[in-house]
Amino acid sequence: MPLRVARLIAYLTNGTIQCSPILRHMRKSIAIPLILTAGAVVVAPRLFRRAWRPPQREVHQSPSDFGLPEEQVWLTNPRDIKLHGWFVSAGDSAPALIVLHGWGGNAAHMLDLAPSIHEAGLHSLFLDARNHGLSEHDDHTSMLRFAEDLGTAVEYLWAREDVSDVAVIGHSVGAAAAIYYASYHTDVSAVVSVASFAHPGEMMNENLPLPGPVRWVVLKAIETMIGKGFDVIAPRSRVEYVSVPLLLVHGEQDDVVPVKDSYELADRRPNTELLIVPDGAHSDLKPFEPYFPQVMDFIESSFVSVPTSHRGG
Repeated sequence: MPLRVARLIAYLTNGTIQCSPILRHMRKSIAIPLILTAGAVVVAPRLFRRAWRPPQREVHQSPSDFGLPEEQVWLTNPRDIKLHGWFVSAGDSAPALIVLHGWGGNAAHMLDLAPSIHEAGLHSLFLDARNHGLSEHDDHTSMLRFAEDLGTAVEYLWAREDVSDVAVIGHSVGAAAAIYYASYHTDVSAVVSVASFAHPGEMMNENLPLPGPVRWVVLKAIETMIGKGFDVIAPRSRVEYVSVPLLLVHGEQDDVVPVKDSYELADRRPNTELLIVPDGAHSDLKPFEPYFPQVMDFIESSFVSVPTSHRGG
């Protein structure tokens, strides 16, 4: 329990303090919900590990449905969780693009990108983060764990002899995870963020259909569960440390993560490219399709000359 909360509870429940009966009653009236709230912050993460799980959406298609070659791969992340992915080969040695979905999505829902990536002569790896798609389940998932799974995919690609460089495109939570990862590592050559939020706590506060005090408890419980504060991991706090080319793509009609979040991130990092899709919403990629060539041009221009070994990070 946070020290300041504990001290306040001690003050509110201290029967030896000399005060009027009315003030004592007020203190007790405040103390009871405060004690319950503080207890919830401590206990709730254990419940959240079971309740805070993403919805499971059908894996309804694979690269072969697009007439593309597919190689089903299984990766093992640092927590020994098996991650599923589809590797779509470009044929010869080439750069590779990791495609990472958002919360409640999976690799199959990002496959509309596959033909454009293949036509550009790039390998692609469509990854299921833990607790999504065909990947194994963990006790919980979070933006930080998305980033950890992304790191596993990056390592896998650099270990392949037919991969000469690596970049990433992420959607929503996957986009925020890509920004977070690239702010600490130099083993990707470019990041494309589609509909990233600027701050996870603010985004959830806007979207959780709960009364204000309950939202506060929920958000504190999530911070406790993931082990870091939202202010520390937020893209607005990390984006300035991304040293590789960064393209922020956002739909102007997004009602889950407002487009102003990408404008803010672009303002916080000089030389960030910004692409606004007028009819784009949050989850449907169809309005984004006319802009795929522009995204691919950005990625291809960001790849460095073919390295002879993993550049590390």
